[in-house]
Order: sequence, then C-alpha cells, then structure tokens
Amino acid sequence: MTVMTEGLRALAGRRLRATLLRFTRTPLSGAIAGALGTALLQSSSATTVATVGFVSAGLIRFESSLGIIFGANIGSTGLGWLVAVIGLKLNITSLFTPAILVGAVLRLIGRQRTPAIGSALAGFGLVVLGVSQLQQAMAGHGPLLTTTALDGLDLISRLQLVLLGLLATLITQSSGAGVATTLTGLAAGALTLPQACALVIGMDVGTTVTALIASLGGSLSARRTGLAHVVFNLATALMALVLLPLYLRGLDLAWPGGMGLDVPFALTAFHTGFNLLGVVIALPLTSPFAALIRSLVPEHRGPGPWQLGQHPPADLSVAINLALAAQGALWRQQILLLIDTLGGQPPEPVQLHLEDLARSLGQAEHFLDQLHLVNLNRQQVEALLHLLHALDHLQRLQVRLAEQERTQCLQSAETLAAPRRMLLTLLLRIPGDLDQRRWLALQKRCSMVASLLDRQLDQERHGLIARSADGQLSLEDSGLQLDALRWAQRVGHHLDRLSDHLGTATLGLGLNGGRNA
Repeated sequence: MTVMTEGLRALAGRRLRATLLRFTRTPLSGAIAGALGTALLQSSSATTVATVGFVSAGLIRFESSLGIIFGANIGSTGLGWLVAVIGLKLNITSLFTPAILVGAVLRLIGRQRTPAIGSALAGFGLVVLGVSQLQQAMAGHGPLLTTTALDGLDLISRLQLVLLGLLATLITQSSGAGVATTLTGLAAGALTLPQACALVIGMDVGTTVTALIASLGGSLSARRTGLAHVVFNLATALMALVLLPLYLRGLDLAWPGGMGLDVPFALTAFHTGFNLLGVVIALPLTSPFAALIRSLVPEHRGPGPWQLGQHPPADLSVAINLALAAQGALWRQQILLLIDTLGGQPPEPVQLHLEDLARSLGQAEHFLDQLHLVNLNRQQVEALLHLLHALDHLQRLQVRLAEQERTQCLQSAETLAAPRRMLLTLLLRIPGDLDQRRWLALQKRCSMVASLLDRQLDQERHGLIARSADGQLSLEDSGLQLDALRWAQRVGHHLDRLSDHLGTATLGLGLNGGRNA
C-alpha cells in the first residue's frame, strides 16, 4: 500500500492539488473533488494535507474544505471495491507478479516520472499478491473470532470489534490495508459478515486518530481539519452502528440464510453506503458544523502567523504554501501598524505589538529554516528563494517599525507632509490589494512610490540643509527630519521588495485564483 500510494502521489499529487484548488468552490464540489482525488491516490491523508495547505493560504474557505474531508471518506472505499470485484473474483496473481519486477526495475533505473510509474505498478502488484496470499493462508483455518463475546451479534460485541478495527488501523497506519485484509478473511470464511462490518466501522474511525495525532502541535487549520475529521467520522460510525442491524436484517430477508449472498460485495456496499449517507446528511449542515469546529478550536487573536506549527508538514508544497500565507499575514500586520502610526493613532502600547510581531517573525524564520532545496521542483525552489528574500525584508521593516522617534517626526513635521501623504496613501491601498490578490497592480504601485520617495529624499535633503544654513532650522531638527525622510525612503524600498517577492512567489505557484491584475 505504501509503495503504491507513494508512486501515485508522485504521479498525480501536483495535479490533485491543482484540481482541488480549481473545483472546490462549495462543499458539494469539494466533496466530489475529494472523493475522486482520494480514489485516485488511495490515500485520504494526501488529500487532507493538500486541503490544509489551501485553507491556511486562504485559497479555500474552511466550509468548502470540509466538503473535501467528507468526500475523502467515500474515496477511501475505492480499494475495497478493487479487492472485492477484482482481487477476490479474478485469478490475476500470475498477471501481476511480473508487474512487481517490472515496477522495481523502473523505480531503480528510471528517470523523471518513470520511477513513480514503477512504484505505482509494483505497489499494485504487491497488493494483488498480498490479497492472494491472505486468501490461501486463511482458507483452511475456519473462523478466527470464535468467541461469543466477539460474534458481532449484539451491541457490546460490535463495540469491541469496532475498537479492534480501530487498533488494527493504528498499527498498520492504513485503513485500506485493514479493509483489504477484512475482505479477504470474510471471503475465506475466517470472519462473519457482522464481524467484518463492525471491524470496518472501527477502521474508518482509526484513520481519524492518525490524522488527529499528526495535527497536534500543527497549524490552526491542521488542528481544525484533524478535529473535523474525527467528529465527522465518529458521527458516521455511530450512524453505521445504528443501521447495521437493519442492514443485516435486510440482507437476511433478501438472501435467507445467506444463500447466494456475495458477502465481500455486501461488506463493501455497507462500507461505501454508510460513508455516502454520512456525506449526504453532513453537506447541508456544513455551516453549523464549521461553526462547531471553530468554537472547539478558536483562532489565535494575536498578530502572529497562526498558520504555522513547530514543524513543516511532510508535503513540501503545502509547507511552502503555509510559509507564504504566514509571511503575507505578518506583512499585513506590519502595514496596519504603520497606518496607525503615521495616521497619528498608534496602538497602545506600541511596544507590545512590536514584541508580538518580533516573536512571530522568529517563528516564521524557524519554520522556513527547516525547508531546504532538496526534492523541490523548479517553481518550489524559486518560491522558497523569494520567501527567504521576503523574510529578510520583513525583519528589516520590523527594525524600521521600532524607530518610533523617526515615525513621530515624519507624522508631525509639516515640511514632510508630502512624503508622509505619499507613503500613507500606498499603505492604505495594500490591504485591499492583498484581499483581492491584485499582485501585479500592487507591485507596480509599490515600485512607483518607492521611486518617488527616492527622488523626494534627494530634493528635500538639499532644502533641509539650506534651511539649516539660513537658521530657519536647528541642526538637530534638520538631522531629525533627514532621518525621518531616509526612514520613509527605506520603508518604501521594503514595501517594493516585499510586493515583488511575495507576489512573484504566489503567481509562480499558481495560487492567485486566476486574478493577476
């Protein structure tokens, strides 16, 4: 399963992210995209990780992302159908055994996309071979769970089997592998249908425990997504437990005594059915469900990059998206503080805001320091380099923010009204441009103002020195105003470079939602 999933992720992972971003506009479209993507990759974690990155970057609303999480549950049942329809019915082991060898060779000596194709081919061959070997191993042993305590015929035994299925998923770290094993045991007569149904319910819950553990200590979006996955799957599992007796009764009426019943097909239908029913019920309730998750995992109200955890996620593309979103959030906080200061309404106390920003910049630096150029594609390498440049300018802009004497001089000196007005006008436009992702317009505007401030410094410098020589200004006041002018010019330079680096990284990764103006 691991080899196959790694190969499929390498082949289609980037396309999956692009598809999720393109088609996820509502919870329903997200559910469809999540189901198809998970069925393709046979990994709900790949779908979930990509979704977390998009939510953190502000590219997908949290409500829409829930649709992807819901749909991923349906997509994860795809392997069950593959095993039930092909693996247990057709004798294709001899056909796929050579595929393992071919896939291994391609993985070892191939170039570009060939190793990924080899991994997917070898992994699928191993899954088919494993199912065949399990069938043979279980065929002569009879029932595995013979004790009446685990017969699956009453609520207590079903709950115990659910727990057993949960533990099996925690041990194997793959609900797909557990479902395949359960189907094989059911076909071989080692398990009864009630036992298998209860085990599969537990395996569905087990996938959420893994996701929840992975999200602990992570970003706000990661924690919310992990909790949403747990709450949704628990609710679906409870519903499945309630419906299981009715389902078994219906099967008994249609196939008395189980005569002629295709039990692997019945198990797979039950697995898909309760997940599908859970999605149908949950989709109309997405907004209240999202509100519940938000109340359970409230947003951090400080200016820090709440999208970041202590360690980057394993998916480097998601990690880069998170770093980009965090730097954008930090820049916005710096802009708002500059607007308040130059507008004559600095927040009180300013020092606390500066300390929060400095601490958040330290977190962003620590996060970015753990990302390296290894195993990145060209767009990701370029984006990471732009992020490193942007972090440098954020840190230098932070130094400018701490120079309160110069900001006060620029705010109060009448002779500096023109550069102050020019800079403040630009600052007031930036948040709106960021909200609308008008990166090209923002880059052009910042570049123009930076050039104007450069010329303003040259012009005003001579005037200030002349007024000082005429006795109109003291040398001390002249020096303060010159420092304030230089401060404005340097701030303009940082704004120009930040708009260039963050904008180029966003556009290069295709994260602008089609809005480039």
